[in-house]
Formats: sequence, structure tokens, C-alpha cells
Amino acid sequence: MEERGPSEERRSSDGSSYADAADDGLLKEYNSDLEAQKESAPLVVEHQVSFRSKMLSLTAYFILNLALTLSNKAVLGKASFPWLLTTLHTSATSIGCFLMFGFGSLKLTPLTSRENLTLVAFSVLFTFNIAFSNVSLALVSVPFHQIMRSTCPIVTILIYHTCYGRTYSTATYLTMIPLILGVGLTTAGDYYCTLAGFTITLIGVILASVKPVATNRLMTGSIAFSAMEVLLRLSPLAAIQCIICAFLTGELERFRLAYAGGEFSNSFGVGLLANAVIAFALNIISFQTNKVAGALTMTVCGNVKQVLTIGLGIVLFNVEVGWLNAVGTAITVLGAVWYSKVELDIKRSRALQKG
Repeated sequence: MEERGPSEERRSSDGSSYADAADDGLLKEYNSDLEAQKESAPLVVEHQVSFRSKMLSLTAYFILNLALTLSNKAVLGKASFPWLLTTLHTSATSIGCFLMFGFGSLKLTPLTSRENLTLVAFSVLFTFNIAFSNVSLALVSVPFHQIMRSTCPIVTILIYHTCYGRTYSTATYLTMIPLILGVGLTTAGDYYCTLAGFTITLIGVILASVKPVATNRLMTGSIAFSAMEVLLRLSPLAAIQCIICAFLTGELERFRLAYAGGEFSNSFGVGLLANAVIAFALNIISFQTNKVAGALTMTVCGNVKQVLTIGLGIVLFNVEVGWLNAVGTAITVLGAVWYSKVELDIKRSRALQKG
């Protein structure tokens, strides 16, 4: 049998060397590892959703949000009980979700004790967000409150960068300028605040920015709840906390006296029922939109909602505004259009890179 030297290659039947075959095997294994790493890397859900789906969700969100804003204005104009109104919203959402669960349209995910505590903490965040907003409105002027709230997109970006190491394109950062400047001009007025008012309003802004981020993480993180399951688990907790706040602030007693005095008509009851149904629908759409569009987009929508609400006030309630307010509205809307274009360009760029 012929011996081969150490420098000679052994050949397979097709003429290729066994060393080449080994190298090919290592290369395939390396590529397989890379693909596995890509598959195991966390995907940002909002980047996997089509632009059309996002726009449809955002449109539904805007319509329901404005409808609820107008309904809330009508209800609170007749009965100023904000905590009880929020209790109505969360209770209606709880009832709707439990009905869907009862009909088998919703299934619950088994949770650990730590995950249950996370949900309780989120419900507390929801309640504190409302509380700080209500308290700050009593300590600062409405224009100051609105201009502070308009910075929520910036705070959201900072939260994502600090906690998750997420960055955005330069164009995205630049779109924040007209979005905040526009709200400032639209709401221009008497900017007044105390030190305590500024502090509480700032905390409220942080909480208002943490809330959509936390909501998004609940639906896209390790647990990956559906929007309906999040609402099913959180709404009862939020309703209990809101009714406690209504008791502590004296709203329950004032409502009892008003009801005993016959201040509420049957038509008011019908209005409350319609308000509750809209709130239930908005909660579902809001959480689903957060999942597909992202927390930053939701805070941008909050800025646009501010100026659109003022625009509706002009049409429906004859609210008088100056030319500066009108310019601010236009700037905010253009800023939102620019932001949408940037998001679409990024989506197209990712699609080309994958292709």
C-alpha cells in the first residue's frame, strides 16, 4: 500500500480535498451560528410592522382619542369628578375584557410571582401618572402644563437610550424640534408655575413618558402579552386604585350628595354609557397601537393630539386663538408629517438591506 507524505492531501472521490471539505463544514457551522445569533437577537416589533398597518392603527387611535376627549369634556362640564370618571373607564375596560375572556376570545399567560408584581407596579404607575397630572394642573398654568407635556418625546428617547441602549437617526432627533416648538406656539399664553408646581409637573412628564415605554415592553418583551391580556390584568387594579383616590379626595361623598340631590338626568346616564364604551375601545386601540408603532410614536401623537384638540375647540366651542397659535398648529402638524416620513424612510432602508 502506497504511503503518503504529511504534506500530501487526501482526495475524495469527486476530487476535492478532505481539508477543503472540513473548511467548508467549519464555514457552514460558523454561518449557522451567525444565523442563530440573528434569530435569537431581540427584534423591535415596531420595525417588523408595515407602515400601512401603523397608519391604520394611528388613525383609529386619533379618532377614538379625540372622541373621548370631547366626551370627557361634556361629562366633566356637568359633573367634575375626574377620579370617578377614570374609575368608569377602567371598570368598563375590565368588564369588556372579562366578557371576551368568558367567551374564549382571550387566554391568560401563566405568570411567576415576579411578573405579577411587575403588573401591580405598572398599575400603580398608571394611577400615579393621572394623580401627578391632576395635581400639577392645580399648581401651574394650563399653557405651562402643556408645554412641559410636549417634551415627553424627548424624555422617551432618553429613557430608551439610558435603559435599553437604543439610538435613533439624526433626522428623528431633528423632528422633535418642530413637534415641541409647535406645541409651544399653539399653547402660548400665561406661563406660570411655582417651584413645587414645576417639580410635580416634571415628575408627571417623566411618568407620562415611562408609561408608554413600560406598556410597550410588556407587549414586546420576554412576556409578550397581547393588548387585551394587559388590559384584562391591569384594569381591575387601576379601577380599585382610582376609587380609593376618589374616596381620599372627597369625590365619592360629593358624588353621593349630587346624586341624592337629583342633579343627574337619564340623558346624562346615556352619555356616561357612551363615554365608557369609547374608553374601552380606545384602551384596546391605544395598547395595540403602542405595540405596532412604538412608545416614541405614541408620545409624538400626544403632541399632535394637543394641537388638534385646540383646533376642534375652535370649530366646536368657538375658542378664540391668535395667529401665533395657528402657526404653532401648522408647525406641529408638519413636524408630525416629517417624523412619519423619517420613519417610512427608515423602514424602506431596512427592507433594502434585508433584500
